[in-house]
Amino acid sequence: MPFRHPEHSVILEVRDLCVAYGKVEALSQVSLSLRRGEIVTVIGPNGAGKTTLLLALMGLLPVASGEILYMGHAQRGREREVEFLVRQGMTLVPEKRELFAEMSVEDNLLLGAFDRYRCGHRDHLETMEEVFALFPRLEERRDQEAGTLSGGERQMLAMGRALMAKPRLLMLDEPSLGLAPLVIRDIFRVIAELKESGVAILLIEQNARAALQIADYAYVLETGEVSLSGRSDELSRDPRVIESYLGLGHKH
Repeated sequence: MPFRHPEHSVILEVRDLCVAYGKVEALSQVSLSLRRGEIVTVIGPNGAGKTTLLLALMGLLPVASGEILYMGHAQRGREREVEFLVRQGMTLVPEKRELFAEMSVEDNLLLGAFDRYRCGHRDHLETMEEVFALFPRLEERRDQEAGTLSGGERQMLAMGRALMAKPRLLMLDEPSLGLAPLVIRDIFRVIAELKESGVAILLIEQNARAALQIADYAYVLETGEVSLSGRSDELSRDPRVIESYLGLGHKH
């Protein structure tokens, strides 16, 4: 299978993470863990701190206190730099997707493999074929400018570009945002396939129903703190989750 990695250990462990914007605490004592070949989702309302969590994990925000362990090793100093983390197999697909609009689909994908190429790896064409197998629509549009793609195709391209780096940990920020139901189904199908290939996936998602259906484990983040956590099938039956995130009409 594509993107397979041999590790069988905990990929990411977060211990009592606190992040602040000035004097305002955005995350307080957040702890979570994620294993190889596992999908963990973080759900919660707008402003709960979900994107802040991803930015802190990716080294894009300073950590006030707490510890982030990636592949069993604590991140400190230059190990918190984005370039280092990407080289170690951590990738983020941001909510805004942030593609190079005037470049072709193929060139956007090749940029995803740039750091691996710089380090001497020459498997980018093979990896691109694996991405095209996951997203056939991207292959059909490989010469098309990214800025002319539909919303769903842009999300596919953003995910494909991240996969070009052959990640151990793939972090997705609201991958279903603004997409049609059929496209969302395709995106979540690919996420499930990636899990089978051994990639660890941290999924931030407002579509709680879809996220809980696909994830192994879930955390509920509210006002910067983890208010609930547990196996996804258990949380999907929890009355508090049903009322707040799945709707009172949810049959369980």
